[in-house]
Amino acid sequence: MTFLLSALIVALTLAVTFWASRRNTSASDFYVAGGRISAGQNGVAIAGDYMSAASFLGITGLIALNGYDGFMYSVGFFIAYLTVLFIVAEPLRNLGKYTLADMLVYRLKDPRVRTYAAVSTIVVSAFYMIAQVVGAGSLISLLSGGALTPSVAIPLVGVLMIIYVVVGGMLATTWVQIIKAVLLMFATVLMTVLILNRFGWSFSSLLGAAERVNGAPFLGAGLKYTNPIDLISLCLALVLGTAGLPHILVRFYTVPTAQDARKSVVWAMVLIGAFYVMTAFMGNAANVLVGREAIASANAAGNMAAPLLAQELFGGAGTLGGEFGLAFVTAVAFATILAVVAGLTIAASTSFTHDIYKGVIRKGQATEREEFRVARLATVAVGVIAILLGLAAQTQNVAFLVALAFAIAASSNLPVILFTLFWRKFNATGAIWGIVGGILTCLALIAVSPNIRGIDPPEKTTGRHLVQAAPLFPLENPGIVSIPVGFALAAIGTLLGARRRREEEHQAFEEMQFRAYTGAGVDGTVAAHD
Repeated sequence: MTFLLSALIVALTLAVTFWASRRNTSASDFYVAGGRISAGQNGVAIAGDYMSAASFLGITGLIALNGYDGFMYSVGFFIAYLTVLFIVAEPLRNLGKYTLADMLVYRLKDPRVRTYAAVSTIVVSAFYMIAQVVGAGSLISLLSGGALTPSVAIPLVGVLMIIYVVVGGMLATTWVQIIKAVLLMFATVLMTVLILNRFGWSFSSLLGAAERVNGAPFLGAGLKYTNPIDLISLCLALVLGTAGLPHILVRFYTVPTAQDARKSVVWAMVLIGAFYVMTAFMGNAANVLVGREAIASANAAGNMAAPLLAQELFGGAGTLGGEFGLAFVTAVAFATILAVVAGLTIAASTSFTHDIYKGVIRKGQATEREEFRVARLATVAVGVIAILLGLAAQTQNVAFLVALAFAIAASSNLPVILFTLFWRKFNATGAIWGIVGGILTCLALIAVSPNIRGIDPPEKTTGRHLVQAAPLFPLENPGIVSIPVGFALAAIGTLLGARRRREEEHQAFEEMQFRAYTGAGVDGTVAAHD
């Protein structure tokens, strides 16, 4: 039954993809759907892009296993959109054309910035993509009863992802995300209603049951994050990282105007806020109805809590209703992964093609047909890389993996975006230092953190650390260190590069400020000044 429902969803999305391919005739169509997506459609698509496998599978599992500490992921993910709404959405839409690098180059007038911004986009997208394909591997392994291991399932997802993007471009990706968002919201609302029905329509009764099963500490902080600094670091990465996520930022170029970009964020926040509230119901219910041991035995990282909860809510294991519930939620989660991975893939391939190939290698001289062809080849390359990285990280919790992507985005992209918009003296040297320094600092801290280094007991067979040695950096998420370092390096680089500051950079700030907040000179998705 699970295979049937998953196949129906895949067939529907593939049909949409081939429909979209008829309208996918130019680079603008491929990158941003020609800027013809409405605010409402784009808002639902943003929600579909954002409510990833990390949200549905990872956070539900983290709450089921760690209680209150797991719910901090939901809080951080949602609050992050306030940064996007009030600071980034409107100026980004007015200043850019296809990518984050467009905005930076418009202000800083240095082609080197385009290269480094593109590299940052690809790195962040790669880390985010790992979480999605890891979730896909766990799902397919569960629904096949172990017949298909994650090592087989991950390449299958990668192939589907490549087909979506290569054939349909951004238009197909948008509609796949809309379909997925509708299915996911329907599934979570239905599960929440069934949960409330089980517990007398009272959230307090649900929490009381969780307390009886686990003890009082389950409802308080400290079960997972015994070190408060670790939790603060995580929250900083989640709240600040969204404004630097390339696959979210590129969605603001798919709408006709900056006003539509703002409306898109409001639409997205309504859906995202409702969804993350419901993760508290699903996570606690999974703990009570399924049990921590059963969840951990299905997947050590807790990624299967939501499907197992659905099985219990619809009648239990071995019943027709239970098997339908498991099949339906697993199929929805599978659609979730396909939609998010497609969005990440198109963001990474667009950045490589538009910024590195056309902007740097070809000096802006690539033809439309040539750019279109390279974009499709880049999509295949990104898909292969995602498959390889997913195979290497298949035992990790998907929400935790996404949090690392947020930390990288907040450490490298966010400082450069904010300084570009608000610091008159900011220059290209500062942008390069901020991007490179933020990425390297974050990756270096991750490499020596408890995520990679640790001493495993001899009997441990899943989720083993890559390096059997004591961690050199004590925090799981490096945000509390890497984010300030990213800002500091961007500031230092700006001061060091002040001597080489050109007059046109000073004039560009005034021009950028006027255009960012008025939209003057913007025509559709194409900027008047490239």
